[in-house]
Amino acid sequence: QVQLVESGGGLVQAGDSLRLSCAASGRSFSGYAMGWFRQAPGKEREFVAAITWTGYTYYPDSVKGRFTISRSRTENTVHLQMTNLKLDDAAAYYCAARADNSPLKFPYDYWGQGTQVTVSS
Repeated sequence: QVQLVESGGGLVQAGDSLRLSCAASGRSFSGYAMGWFRQAPGKEREFVAAITWTGYTYYPDSVKGRFTISRSRTENTVHLQMTNLKLDDAAAYYCAARADNSPLKFPYDYWGQGTQVTVSS
């Protein structure tokens, strides 16, 4: 059974940093693209970051320069380092995996349950 389990969410103040982690299990993720998405109450889920199997990364303008995605292929983990957090970054953050290594094609194939990030002023 494929599982993506996120961790690291919490309550921070604007300007703080936070590191999210995602542990993938249940199958080989060799060749997969991995991504992070977020969804705030009343809003649609939006793309936050993605990384290909070979390490190419992609970000929307809203987080570029503040967020960094990384992965460990041997440990089947993906991380999202978030810095200079803003009030608008508050959301549930989801880890996802896409089998064809196409990080900007949606939807992804597997999803985690999410971890909450709350940003206070």
